[in-house]
Amino acid sequence: MITLTYYGLDQYIVGRLSREITPLLAELFETSQDDINFIAPSVMVFHQGVDQTSWNVLVRVHLPQKYMVLQKEAAELIMSMSLGPTINIAVEFYYYSSDNRYEKINEDYPHFITEDNLVDVSEEYDSQLDEGEGEDEVYTGDIFADFNKD
Repeated sequence: MITLTYYGLDQYIVGRLSREITPLLAELFETSQDDINFIAPSVMVFHQGVDQTSWNVLVRVHLPQKYMVLQKEAAELIMSMSLGPTINIAVEFYYYSSDNRYEKINEDYPHFITEDNLVDVSEEYDSQLDEGEGEDEVYTGDIFADFNKD
């Protein structure tokens, strides 16, 4: 599993970047796109008390040691694809032994949520409202009426 964590960049921008960068990294690393994930924590980057968010972005890449030989190419790819929404960017690589990673994939569900397997719950909720289910009425009376009598 290859994980890119972007510090100091808007989460929605990272979402867009993940869509653009994932196929290119998968091709570079000769791996499946399912092996690449992006994380966008809601954080701000500061330098000497001044907000640097989007101005100075840090990307930490965690990946198996076998990809170390492609580090320079990966860094160049990540930086070139990220420079549109950023001014300055740094990429750090952290390697782990594949023997140190464990995962359990639940076979009852798809491994990843995609646009093809999304469930639109708004249609189900709207139909319940049409049938009168789940409809809450707002009380507009005086809840203190009995209390105010004394």
